[in-house]
Amino acid sequence: QVQLVESGGGLVQTGDSLRLSCAASGGAFSNYPMGWFRQAPGKAREFVAAISWSGGNTYYADSLKGRFTISRDNAKNTVFLQMNSLKPEDTAVYYCAAALRNGRHWSRSQYDYWGQGTQVTVSS
Repeated sequence: QVQLVESGGGLVQTGDSLRLSCAASGGAFSNYPMGWFRQAPGKAREFVAAISWSGGNTYYADSLKGRFTISRDNAKNTVFLQMNSLKPEDTAVYYCAAALRNGRHWSRSQYDYWGQGTQVTVSS
């Protein structure tokens, strides 16, 4: 069983940056494609970014390209999400997820394990 624990969320102001971390345990982390999703109040959970098992391929929601960067450190079983130039509309609970196979990285159904989420609040 894979456990995922997110950290790094908080309350920031418009234009600030945050770096989220997701620590994995209980599985072969370096084999898993990983993703970040977010869910704002009253909205569906949406795709943010994904990264291949090696880190060689990254994918982003079109609206977030250029501001968010996903990366991973397989030696530390951790995936990161660097978020720059934050906006109030980025306010959400951010979740990391692990997939057991490659596939539709933008789809929630592709992922087998989820963390509990970390709150990001951007004030205007």
